[in-house]
Amino acid sequence: MANPDINKYYRRNKLPHIWCPGCGHGIITGAIVRAIDQAGLDQDKTVVISGIGCSGRAPGYLKFDTLHTTHGRALAFATGVKMANPELNLIVITGDGDGAAIGGNHLIHACRRNINITTVMYNNSIYGMTSGQFSPTTPTGSLATTAPYGNIDTQFDVSNLAMAAGATYVGRSTSYHVRELIDLITNGIKHQGFSFIEAVTHCHTQFGRKNDLGGPMEMMEWQKENYIPVKAWAKLSAAEKEVKKTRGLLKEEEREEYTDKYLALIKQVQAGEEKNG
Repeated sequence: MANPDINKYYRRNKLPHIWCPGCGHGIITGAIVRAIDQAGLDQDKTVVISGIGCSGRAPGYLKFDTLHTTHGRALAFATGVKMANPELNLIVITGDGDGAAIGGNHLIHACRRNINITTVMYNNSIYGMTSGQFSPTTPTGSLATTAPYGNIDTQFDVSNLAMAAGATYVGRSTSYHVRELIDLITNGIKHQGFSFIEAVTHCHTQFGRKNDLGGPMEMMEWQKENYIPVKAWAKLSAAEKEVKKTRGLLKEEEREEYTDKYLALIKQVQAGEEKNG
């Protein structure tokens, strides 16, 4: 893979970023801009939208038309932008709390509609910005500020949710497997339909420290050992599958895109009015 000059994609005057030293959010943001470059998107026709949380700060560093929206509503804003101007490239940045909790309903319906938006979920299994409350993806039994005796909720698999809800492109990788992540996002951008890429990362400050998981290096080593390519995962025993998780391309199919259907409907109605007028 060529090494692009990604400086043109950053608002240099907004750096350095606010994320904790060692946070994987910088790696994922770098993967997104490399994917944008790899996909050959026009910088002036690309819009990056986020909600609230640590991941929500990413668009502020990126030199595109950007929106930092209300909590959980990034996909609602992005849907409005895409419907108003379908020629724009839409990339949504969200977190596991922002996108799977308060924004979960928007995620479901964006998948169902198959609208041409690429969504990257920074999944660090915790509400990192607001003091470490447990999120929908916090592993069962893990400690959090709102689960001092262990989280009793069942951990949410958001990639499975996206596939079941109708997303036509779903991928998952980690901040350790960054080259794979770049390729998944690149192909998600090129895909005509709703693309969901789950970027598993680490919050060593709010999650790792409380659960004795070590620092960034130790948590990324855990990603390396526990996220397995889809074909290799399929060969594991039932017991191993309870622990290990899949990574790579999880789903890809073709289905008519939402704004295309909407424009076709407009033309049909207009043709009918002209015929009857």
